[in-house]
Amino acid sequence: MPGRLPTIADFAFSSLTLTITPPPDSQPPTNILVLFHGLGDTHTSFEKLGKQLNLPETACIAIRAPKPLPFDITGFHWGDDIVFEESSGKMDTDAGFLNATRLIDDQVIHRTLLEKCGYHPRNIMLLGYGQGALIALSVASCAQFSLPESMAENELGGVVSIGGTLPEDSPRALNPKCRTPILVCAGSVDSVLTPTAEKKLREVFASVEVARYRRPGDGMPSNRDQMMPIMQFFARRLKSV
Repeated sequence: MPGRLPTIADFAFSSLTLTITPPPDSQPPTNILVLFHGLGDTHTSFEKLGKQLNLPETACIAIRAPKPLPFDITGFHWGDDIVFEESSGKMDTDAGFLNATRLIDDQVIHRTLLEKCGYHPRNIMLLGYGQGALIALSVASCAQFSLPESMAENELGGVVSIGGTLPEDSPRALNPKCRTPILVCAGSVDSVLTPTAEKKLREVFASVEVARYRRPGDGMPSNRDQMMPIMQFFARRLKSV
């Protein structure tokens, strides 16, 4: 049996701001996709993304990052702090994520989706862009599930990282490796997915798939060709009753 569709009331104890989009066509909420926006954005754009994906038997939860940007700049961020790069003066995407990782792991995944709504970790997937991708990967690498050893699928359904790698404060390697499979979408050049970053991912996760755009930069997918690896990953990992 799938878990119960979460409601906003389920998160009343939490400080998080979020939206919940039910599965299309009154289908059962077999899966949950949690969406994490990038630096300086809000959850509303990813609420729209969840609706556009229109994934079968999948409810989408778009979460707003917990901290507003400083200096009256619109938007929010996931970092423990605000760090500016010395060379460019721009905000550093990787600003430490210990607090946000604990927040998502505890309040969203464990206390709400697993305990209140009855989901199995295997039915929960994460998708993030930029700084939101760092959070998604951090949560997946740190999550611990108190499940019977007889349950073979002691893992999340998967993580889609668009233009993001593991944060600096995450483990450099795990033994055994995290069983949650990940897909990383990145530009052919001018990408955060350097050989060093990819090596770290492979030291932490047992299954790492990389999809390179046929263009520079790590932006969101902009055409069918760039979106296809993501939809194929969902097709393999989403469950159905």
